[in-house]
Amino acid sequence: MNQQPFILGFDLGGTKLLTAIVDAAGYIVSRHQVPTPQGVDAVVKAMAESANQVIAEARLTDAEVDAIGIGVAGPSSPESGIVFTSPHLPGWQDVPLRDIIARDLGRPAFLINDARAAALGELYYGAAKGMRHFIYVTISTGIGGGIVIDGKLYLGATGTAGEIGHMTIQADGPLCNCGNHGCWESLASGSALARAAAQRIKDGDKSAIIDIAGDVTKITAETVQRAAEQDDALAQELIARTGYYFGTGLANLINIFNPQMIVIGGGLANMGDMLLQPAFKAAGERAFKAPYQAVRFARAALGGDSGVLGAAAFARAALEKLENHPHS
Repeated sequence: MNQQPFILGFDLGGTKLLTAIVDAAGYIVSRHQVPTPQGVDAVVKAMAESANQVIAEARLTDAEVDAIGIGVAGPSSPESGIVFTSPHLPGWQDVPLRDIIARDLGRPAFLINDARAAALGELYYGAAKGMRHFIYVTISTGIGGGIVIDGKLYLGATGTAGEIGHMTIQADGPLCNCGNHGCWESLASGSALARAAAQRIKDGDKSAIIDIAGDVTKITAETVQRAAEQDDALAQELIARTGYYFGTGLANLINIFNPQMIVIGGGLANMGDMLLQPAFKAAGERAFKAPYQAVRFARAALGGDSGVLGAAAFARAALEKLENHPHS
């Protein structure tokens, strides 16, 4: 391998496609972001166009890009390179995305779930550097995660381990995007918060939430946050309740995995203490004392770049493994 191996990283989410050239030190040399288009063909085309753009901006030739790492929203298999389905990419079913991109861009490609990629990003370059046992949790539109055990990403039997947003918190709880009821994501995510706020407004509660949103259909987690910052009682109550459910899920993770650290990323983490204080309180009340006292909570250090950096790190490690053990 050349002295400065460059990796092309993709972070493909429900709303945005972030593409970057990443060097061996985990530094982003060039980047390009577009809204995620609808449909597989349109996404593949956008990925190829973005790839050409970041390679040109980095003043590299195609030959100087060693491999491609793809982080994608939804259950997928790193082994087969298939995206099974995605609540955030409508109409995707068993898409062999890794092989399509490898063929179109002429480079070895490696595929991993976006939250698992973000966990790797934080492990190699961010808040969890040097940790042996940690869990990355992203709380935004949905809830996703990545589990690192003994310094390695745990992927499970079929590669989908880490779908922590879909553990059942309330057996008869609200319907989740995945079709199940009472998932952690259906109770503690940004969309859950927005849905709860809209319901309370419809039920006749008075709140600055509706003044900020303008219309009940336009209520988002962000409008609830802005109302809470203006001391709106309903907004503060709803965020604290979301925090309580978030903490309940954290307690499960602490009891099951006994991690050294839980790194929290995603848009809702920006709510800070309003959300996290009730979350840590609930986790402390529900988790066993020893593992709760042993765990450190940290905010993700890489912001919106953890996924693309982790996808690149995953591809780099996979490529090195291939080169060292070509027949394994």
